[in-house]
Amino acid sequence: MEKKISTDLYENTRILYELLRADQNFDMIFRPVQVGDRPACLYFINGFVKDEVLEKLLEFFYSLTPEDLPQNSEELTQSQIPYGDVQLLTDLNEVVYAVLAGMACLLIDGYDACFTIDCRSYPMRSISEPDKDKALRGSRDGFVETLVYNTALIRRRIRSKDLVIEQYQAGEASRTDIVLCYMAGRADAHLVEGLRERIHELKVDALPMNQESLAEVLYKGKWINPFPKFKYTERPDAAAASLLDGKVLILIDNAPSAMILPATLLDIMEEADDYYFPPITGSYLRISRLIIAILTLFLTPLWLLLLEHPQWIPAGMEFIQVEGVIHIPVIWQLLFLEFAIDGLKLAAINTPNTLSTPLSVIAGIVVGEFAVQSGWFNSEAMLYMAFVAIANYTQSNFELGYALKFMRLMLLVLTELFALPGFIVGVLAVCFFIASNKTVSGKSYLYPLFPFSGRQLKRRVLKEQTREKRRRN
Repeated sequence: MEKKISTDLYENTRILYELLRADQNFDMIFRPVQVGDRPACLYFINGFVKDEVLEKLLEFFYSLTPEDLPQNSEELTQSQIPYGDVQLLTDLNEVVYAVLAGMACLLIDGYDACFTIDCRSYPMRSISEPDKDKALRGSRDGFVETLVYNTALIRRRIRSKDLVIEQYQAGEASRTDIVLCYMAGRADAHLVEGLRERIHELKVDALPMNQESLAEVLYKGKWINPFPKFKYTERPDAAAASLLDGKVLILIDNAPSAMILPATLLDIMEEADDYYFPPITGSYLRISRLIIAILTLFLTPLWLLLLEHPQWIPAGMEFIQVEGVIHIPVIWQLLFLEFAIDGLKLAAINTPNTLSTPLSVIAGIVVGEFAVQSGWFNSEAMLYMAFVAIANYTQSNFELGYALKFMRLMLLVLTELFALPGFIVGVLAVCFFIASNKTVSGKSYLYPLFPFSGRQLKRRVLKEQTREKRRRN
């Protein structure tokens, strides 16, 4: 329900005092001031505004004379408020949201509008290279939790009039800022319009987990499929490259990363280092990452299948058989190691930095050498699972790594239960999960393999030289 601002300052401040709970919130500052000969008041949240800017504005307001004040609110905004970003609001509810968003709101007696001064200065960390998304070459800056700094990092790289950055809000309680970023003329217009409609139609109380909460309400598909539907990056250079490639970005306030969509399987497997090296090196990195991903998926199930049917082992590869006594079935060793690796990951995340190195050495000795000597595990199972655990980190996307893990667990169980038919059914199930997954735009997850596009497939697998891209565009 709208509550129009009146010309009576006392009535306006009384309503705002109640709506903002200024008597309960210690950080809600209510500052009576004088503008010319008229009483006024300033509302802002302590810690959200630039003190030096506010100090200069107050000094200017106190220096005004009654003759300096025009009768019209718009004229006052244009001639007597010396700041760049100033807006007029006529609804008290909008004033409340502006104050809670960090703006300074000025009410002057005799004016039926509120003057919002955007001199926000959110607490933030430094713009440094993200730990999870590092590159051997390239820039060393990364996204932070402040939305306006993230958009500035993109603007710095793309100085084009076609770059469009639209802002929305979602969440009845949180009023979270959401930015839709795309290149006009390159991005899919239907996708952009569809995302606008979905954001406008969001009916949620809040987005507590930022991007994950938004992803769950934007994507209406079945989340039982573990393969990721979005690509995330904390690197502004990777985000800018995706925009120039026709992708759409979604930035959320308090989230230090960008959502890139639509994202196919080959898009998700790309990394920044693929572009910062010469074509032959970048192509090798892409191909090797793809091969290693396939090996992590099929290595242990295929080894288990050959162990149970030694007659299928090719000549010259008899060494893959387990030497020594098997006290625990190999399938249980592999499954236990799968869960043990996750336990070590969680322990590493929660271990203080000062203890991570000695504890990792102890864990390596205990889980490795002593576990084999005690008879719980065979050295061959430890070797293959060690390769799988380390090779998983070739994928920068956390969700893709766990999707491959879930598929590998399914393959192991089916292979143990039904031997070769189970392995074949498992492979077909993996293909079904990948092929049935859809991007946010509804297109194939396997593009450009299906539908096939030779030129796009070459771009995804083999890194092209910059001059070839310029010639094509």
